[in-house]
Amino acid sequence: MNQHTKLRLGHSACPHDCPSTCALDVELLGPDRIGRIHGAKDNSYTAGVVCAKVARYADRIHHPDRLLKPLVRAGSKGDGNWKVASWEAALDLVAEKFDAAEAKYGSETVWPYFYAGTMGLVQRDGIERLRHAKKYSGFFGSICTNLAWTGWMMGAGALRGPDPREMAKSDCVVIWGTNAVVTQVNVMTHAIKARKERGAKIVVIDVYENATMKQADVGLIVKPGTDAALACAVMHVLFKEGMADRPYLEEYTDDSRGLEAHLATRTPEWASAITGLSVEEIVSFARLVGTTKRTFFRLGYGFSRQRNGSVNMHAASCIAAVTGCWKYEGGGAFHANSGIYKLNTELLEGTRMRDLNIRYLDHSRIGPVLTGAEDALYGGPPVTAMLIQNTNPANVAPEQRLVRRGMLRDDLFMCVHEQFMTDTAQLADVVLPATMFLEHDDIYKGGGNQHLTLGPKLVDAPPGPRTNHFVIEELAKRLGVADRPGFGMTEREHIDVILSKRGLGTFATFREEKWADLQPAFEDAHFLNGFGHADKKFRFKPNWTGQSAPNRPPRSMGVFGPHERLPEFPDHVDLIEVADEEHPFRLATSPARNFLNSSFTETPVSKAREGRPQLLIHSQDAAMFGLSDGDRVEIGNRRGEVVLHAKLFDGVRRGVVIAEGIWPNGAHERGEGINVLTGSDAPAPYGGAPVHDNKVWVRAAA
Repeated sequence: MNQHTKLRLGHSACPHDCPSTCALDVELLGPDRIGRIHGAKDNSYTAGVVCAKVARYADRIHHPDRLLKPLVRAGSKGDGNWKVASWEAALDLVAEKFDAAEAKYGSETVWPYFYAGTMGLVQRDGIERLRHAKKYSGFFGSICTNLAWTGWMMGAGALRGPDPREMAKSDCVVIWGTNAVVTQVNVMTHAIKARKERGAKIVVIDVYENATMKQADVGLIVKPGTDAALACAVMHVLFKEGMADRPYLEEYTDDSRGLEAHLATRTPEWASAITGLSVEEIVSFARLVGTTKRTFFRLGYGFSRQRNGSVNMHAASCIAAVTGCWKYEGGGAFHANSGIYKLNTELLEGTRMRDLNIRYLDHSRIGPVLTGAEDALYGGPPVTAMLIQNTNPANVAPEQRLVRRGMLRDDLFMCVHEQFMTDTAQLADVVLPATMFLEHDDIYKGGGNQHLTLGPKLVDAPPGPRTNHFVIEELAKRLGVADRPGFGMTEREHIDVILSKRGLGTFATFREEKWADLQPAFEDAHFLNGFGHADKKFRFKPNWTGQSAPNRPPRSMGVFGPHERLPEFPDHVDLIEVADEEHPFRLATSPARNFLNSSFTETPVSKAREGRPQLLIHSQDAAMFGLSDGDRVEIGNRRGEVVLHAKLFDGVRRGVVIAEGIWPNGAHERGEGINVLTGSDAPAPYGGAPVHDNKVWVRAAA
């Protein structure tokens, strides 16, 4: 490009499953080509920063291996034999198979399945409109948020919190349960600004010395699933040493006296034995947050990865109530702002057509569902037809062997709408090529910030791929429901409805504004007008099975897991897979820096930077098993076994091993990925996917 030619920029939002939802400036090199992607400098949260993998998005959108034509299986399931079909023929086949399945078993035999491959409201959630119109099985989307959201709601009662930009005005930022450098880089933008401008301390709490901890002033490495023990000991010190804000507790909380009495035995010594931290580390951290009024607790989705994650999240959020740091700008606790948007999507999702008698199926339990487990099917028929959009369950869902076995059933018809030939697409009967986010219109909510951001179409897709919206509309025509409310509208028309009902204008006006800042007023964000419960109190005593939650399952699904063991007050409970003689290690499958779940695993730079699937293991543990750096190592449990390569790493507790990233199954020696080892049981009280909560054995690979 000539140096005197002005670079043309388009504006969008990152669509991927990340709380940052970065506002983007996209270099447009032509009608169908992009260059680099940059964080939008004029967006006050993104602040010009974007992660490296999204910055090089051109490698993904222009990848030579993108799916470009509809494919129909021509051989046995999973054998890789396909024939090219027209869009008309492929969609006709899908509709024919759905109708045949419904005729045999009833409408609930069809299960539209989706998740967060795009976070755009129109392209992600439009599948619900088809589901409700056809009375297909409901979808309980539990895999990512449930345990964390539930724990947060038990205390605060509303899914909102202090403006995350206030981290820049803090004197102490506690980043707990999120590897922000890897999974939400903008957290670091504001935390580091506070350190540079205010001398703020950055504290990172996680299960290993990850990239975020390496940038911290204080790093606390806890054993997986023990966060509540640390939180309880911290609050014990706060009460004992007079750092609890008693006037705040009296006005804003439910039972601080009961909490203090309960914590009397939750000493630093008690927590040290559970967490692996020293007594000195626990006391020092307690004194830091107890004497620093502008402490901002940034609590992440790592809490959602353990079976006791709801208990851990609730306990961690309680610290801010004990110190009273909610009162101060730059203080308080924040998990997600998902509750602030209040968007009306009933037309988009067809919620007025929902039949409350239709069963819901838990998407984290797709393995048990597809292999006929009675408790997973809720007394209904087997699932014999599926449409899958925006997710790759054959790679990311728990208990991979069950998932694969179910997908290979001869009586299951599966259509996958995808951008690449993923592990799930390889097992499909029909594969449809999908557009990427810059090739269609959509709108995005920021979970980790406060912006509603437009993502208009900026470039033309290559010939072949079609939008999610197109697929839903075309199937509706073939399935006889195209005359129902919400169908027959364009993406932009749906966005117009969503925006206008919120008083935010239209697609056209929003295109000029790019985003809307919907951050609540300080008093509401900091709960100074009261918390979200009816009595407006922060609850130290949660109502685990009675409290409403943002993603509580329908009543027909009941309450999950050993909910009777959930504690009255914050406490450590071993609802986790505790290591034992046969399985002496605890495994966490933490995010990789250059992947995002199973996305970006196809781009050459991301693959090269990650290298190969590895197991981080403490050098002393490795020596006990005769392992050297780079050795092939087999890890396993009752669900299966996987071969990785050992990487000696002392930034982890003894008895804990870490496998970073969700590599494609084929990247592993035996063609099975790390989620062979993760469990598909539903944790208490409202489900989730405890993918970092696994007991395993480790040995040299044969």
